[in-house]
This record gives sequence, structure tokens and C-alpha cells, in this order.
Amino acid sequence: MDVTVFNEPLKNPAETLKEFEIICIMRERTPFPRKMFEQLPLLKLLVTSGKRNGAIDLDAARDHNVTVCGTSSPGHATAELTWGLILSLTRQIPSQYQNVREGRWQSRLGCDVRGKTLGIIGLGRMGTQVARIGQAFGMNVIAWSRNMTADQAAEHGAVYVEKEALFEQADIVSIHMKYSVAIKHLVGKKELGLMKESSYLINTSRAPIIDTDALIEVLQKGKIAGAGLDVYDIEPLPFDHPLRTSPNCVLTPHIGYVTRETYDVFYGETVDVVRAFLEGNKLNEMT
Repeated sequence: MDVTVFNEPLKNPAETLKEFEIICIMRERTPFPRKMFEQLPLLKLLVTSGKRNGAIDLDAARDHNVTVCGTSSPGHATAELTWGLILSLTRQIPSQYQNVREGRWQSRLGCDVRGKTLGIIGLGRMGTQVARIGQAFGMNVIAWSRNMTADQAAEHGAVYVEKEALFEQADIVSIHMKYSVAIKHLVGKKELGLMKESSYLINTSRAPIIDTDALIEVLQKGKIAGAGLDVYDIEPLPFDHPLRTSPNCVLTPHIGYVTRETYDVFYGETVDVVRAFLEGNKLNEMT
């Protein structure tokens, strides 16, 4: 079997992929709406890393007789990166590193996380991990999501608060929600306006949850202390994007789950699915 690997974003995915019968994709990085399936008449099997992929139109896949399968996802790597961003911001690690590299020494004061308030938006599998680490650092943890109850938050050592109160009280706000159109710009000008000037915003979840233009405005005006971002409305982030020059902004290139251990699972199970398909064995299809 011939295997072709693409390491760069595809300018015209449908045209590039039209000759393939099996396509393996990395999470939501290549969307598969109905129009895509209509342009891929040879496609028989689509394998995505992870058990869910909101960028795949499953109804369209079924209509075009395409089998869609997913892999397991360890789920801890993004929580670890979240804390890398938090500590990079609070302790000014990138700028202090640059000082040493360029012959300077200490230039700014960092701040503790102990005793501060960590606000978690979405206390699911990822949010609970971030919350536990915050508790280990001695932080007070508050949480909110649309369907959360006070009892559910308490099960994870957090205090449930309303959304507005979370933005008003938190020293660090970290987002961990599955994206849907219903929560586009859940964090907008109003929510950012409630934050303290000393607070930080972290997003390792999905970019559209935050109104990027509103975030850039508060960063440039110094209305919040900083932001740590791993996801963006446009990826790769354009060279001239204003986030690249926004003050106190730590940016990583969508590497939340990009670890050797996670990729061992993703690609190992992808190969297993392809092998099972070619051998005619039963597959666990995504529904």
C-alpha cells in the first residue's frame, strides 16, 4: 500500500486528497464538511485522532458511504501545557530567559500563584486536571459552565460561581470547553471587561470561544495582565497578526496534545484501524 504524508497545511484539501481511498487526519486541523465528502468520490475510510471531531460531518460521511473512526486520546498533555503557559506568564519566564540570552539580568517582578484564585471555565476531563494542579499550588479554585451545578463543582474541590463572578474574582481564567457554535465568543468584550488588570487569561481549548479582537484590545490597553494562547482563529498564525506583537502574550503553536506519548497513541491506533479495515474486520465507527 502506498502512503503519502502531508506536513504542511493544504491550500486546496479536496483537490489534493481526491485520489485517496483512506485518509488519516489530526484532530480538527482539516475540516470535513459535506462539501468535502462530495469532492472525494474514492474515499472509503476516514480516521481521526481522538474519539470526537467536531470538524467532521458524520451525516455526510454516512451519506457517501465513508466509514469514520477515531482513536483514544490520553488527555493529560494539554492540561500540562496549560500550566506551562500559566507559569510562563506569572513568572515572566520568556522575557527573563531572553534577558539572560542577551546578556541582561533580572528586569521584572513575577507573581505567586499560591493564594490566588483560579477560575476554570468547563470542569470536564481537562478542566478537572488543571483544577487539581491549581489546588496543589495552594490556589482557590472557582468554576463555571452552562450546565454545571454547585455539587458537581464541589466534587472536584471547586466552588461554583456565575460566569460574571468568575471573571470578576479570578486572578487566572483558564478555558476548557468543547467547542460548538453556541459558545462562539463566550468570552467577549463584556467578560474581558470584568477581569482585573492583574489577571491572566489562558486558552488551550478552542480559539472561537474568545473574541480575538476584543482580547487584542484589552491586551494593548493593559486592561489585563496578559494571556497565554495555544489556539487561534487562523492557523498557522499569520506573520503580521496583531497577537504576535500584543504585550504580555505567551503564544504556542497549537501544541497542547503534541507530545511523543500522545502521538504514540494517535498514530499507533490509526495504523490498527487501517489494518482492520483492509482485513475486513469489524470497526468501532464514530457516531
